[in-house]
Amino acid sequence: MGETNAVMSPMQGSTDAAVTARVEALLGRMTLEEKIGQTILFTSSDTITGPTGARADLADVIAKGNCGGIFNAHGVANIRRYQDLAVKKSRLGIPLLFGSDVIHGYKTIFPIPLGEAASWDMKVIEASARTAAIEASAGGLNWTFAPMVDIARDPRWGRIAEGSGEDPFLGSAIARARVLGFQGEHLGADHSSILACVKHFAAYGAAQAGRDYNIVDMSERTLREVYLPPYKAAIDAGAMSVMASFNEVNGIPVTANRYLLTRVLRDEWGFKGFVVTDYTGINELVKHGIAADEYIAGKEAMLAGVDMDMQGGVYLDYLKKMVDRGDVSVAEINQAARRILEVKFKLGLFDDPYRYCDEAREAALSRTPEHLQAAYQMAFESLVLLKNNGGTLPLKLGGKIAVVGPLAEAQSDLLGTWSAEGYTHSPDSILTAVRKLNPNGEILYSKGCDVSSGDESGFEGAVKAVENADAAVLVLGESADMSGEAASRSSISLPGVQTKLLERLKKTGKPLVIVLLNGRPLAIERESSLADAVLEAWHPGSKGAEAVADTLFGKCNPSGKLPVTFPRNLGQVPIYYGEKNTGRPFDPANPCEKYKSKYIDCPNDPLYPFGFGLSYTTFEYSKLRLDHKTLDPNGSIIASVEVTNTGEREGAEIVQLYLRTHSGSVTRPSLELKGFQRVTLKPGERREVQFRIGESDLVFLHSDMTWGTEAGPFEVFIGPNSRDLQSEECVFTVAPGRQ
Repeated sequence: MGETNAVMSPMQGSTDAAVTARVEALLGRMTLEEKIGQTILFTSSDTITGPTGARADLADVIAKGNCGGIFNAHGVANIRRYQDLAVKKSRLGIPLLFGSDVIHGYKTIFPIPLGEAASWDMKVIEASARTAAIEASAGGLNWTFAPMVDIARDPRWGRIAEGSGEDPFLGSAIARARVLGFQGEHLGADHSSILACVKHFAAYGAAQAGRDYNIVDMSERTLREVYLPPYKAAIDAGAMSVMASFNEVNGIPVTANRYLLTRVLRDEWGFKGFVVTDYTGINELVKHGIAADEYIAGKEAMLAGVDMDMQGGVYLDYLKKMVDRGDVSVAEINQAARRILEVKFKLGLFDDPYRYCDEAREAALSRTPEHLQAAYQMAFESLVLLKNNGGTLPLKLGGKIAVVGPLAEAQSDLLGTWSAEGYTHSPDSILTAVRKLNPNGEILYSKGCDVSSGDESGFEGAVKAVENADAAVLVLGESADMSGEAASRSSISLPGVQTKLLERLKKTGKPLVIVLLNGRPLAIERESSLADAVLEAWHPGSKGAEAVADTLFGKCNPSGKLPVTFPRNLGQVPIYYGEKNTGRPFDPANPCEKYKSKYIDCPNDPLYPFGFGLSYTTFEYSKLRLDHKTLDPNGSIIASVEVTNTGEREGAEIVQLYLRTHSGSVTRPSLELKGFQRVTLKPGERREVQFRIGESDLVFLHSDMTWGTEAGPFEVFIGPNSRDLQSEECVFTVAPGRQ
């Protein structure tokens, strides 16, 4: 049996010094094999999320103290059995960590993270993560492999669904919110605080060709200015674990990348938690070509700064041999074990290994009315109205509506990728939600076609339904398994014959409303031109159907804004709002000029820009003002604009602030998001929205790769999206001798 004195006094109120003392005391009692055991993470057989399954000898490995954590185990009763093996069978009774991919909910599923990002609402996003933490912790888990904070500018990459889009400023704000939601103000402060894991460090979202697991090759400037900020924001918010990404960065796979895992993460940023690989990441160093065999792969990973080996078993098989041969020191093993043990102490697992194993709490906190209401609120705020010609939306209650499309009856597809345990509860379909909301009207349904097949036999039934209706709602897009991990697409058009169905229905002359279900930006220029209205719904989660139906019929007024650019076609990819000018920039006023940076078969501008989103009301921006036109190093400028609701409905608008530096020692993006505010206005109401601009908003990497500012002119932009902006110019000054 495990030694009972491994469980000591309660941790509540303990200082970092007290934790350190307890960890050091425990390390002093541990054998080398037991220390190595803390660096091992294996999957259970409950869920398989990678290329290998559970070990046949898993129970024996745990009982011997050769395992520090388990992932993919679900349910309190099951997790308690694993914890019993560690606490009651191993020599020192060191408790296990239990992790899982709780990406956007556990039992109650929220919109995919890309959809959550479209809300631009940090309070609601934090509440989403808090709800996920409450349910997951009630289910026995104490560690989530989230937030995923990868910047992504290539919609072919399936995992764009898991992140917050293309912008480092917005992405950083969301990273902070999600860490606070998962962990709370202090890790382990209560039974619902679970360990956040920032992933995938680093730059995984820039995989070449949008193909999952592919290489990343970029300048250090781009890495530091665009891709690293959200990870840093998550670390600063208190995240205590980081997952190394699958990809290589500039020639070195991250799992063996000492520059990223030690110099940047620990030496520069001061990260004190532990680093875990992604699934079999160490083993894959052999396939990368950075290691001749798994022994060398394990050595390179440990020396680079990887503390825990997920599923690969390399540390279990080879770390002791490395110590015996002098390739890895005992001090390095101690450091890895120390970091993991510190987190376990902070979670309170040494005070009570079963603090997350309360079956009564599990039953009480699963899919509560409060949680479902939070999911509804998040789903509603994630919806983005992309087009609404002639007030097509909202639809009138009591009318005759045709609901058509391959995803109209979908249920599990509403949950999206990484739906955790939510799949056990089938949500209402959009068709069902529309029927419930419009009981006095008539709903005509026809599937029309499948998501991805070429079968057009259902077209005629769809045409008849639309011909007999006042208007049609077409639920089109991607199934849930078409985005997420290992779900890259070489085309980002609507799959199958969905566009053909739309073209056929257009001939009926009836108003057509598209509801898009998708995990990535799609190239929908043709579809947008055919439709009278387009509502981007992403994969909206457990209460997504109700949020969509309420919005279609005007019970809710959409307010979401795109966190990522929608291209006209795949040939524009990568396309993002903050791209830099060339020496021969395209001039929209002179589109026929030849020797400019442009396409000959397509405009340069996107179909829908970053930050774009319509409402059922209209907003007017006026009187952009700066309280002064010179910014001193220790001062600030107040930029203000008046926003007026010029429509007939109350609505929320997300007011966005961008900056542009006109010249400098290195080139800068054409626009950089530096602030946003959500304001709700009644019809006719006017409000002044203010932003404070300081020196920190103008910091960038100089040519010598140091952070700083430079004197010179810059421009302030405010508007409803990254395209439709008002601007004023001002100058930043630098005191003599500073530059």
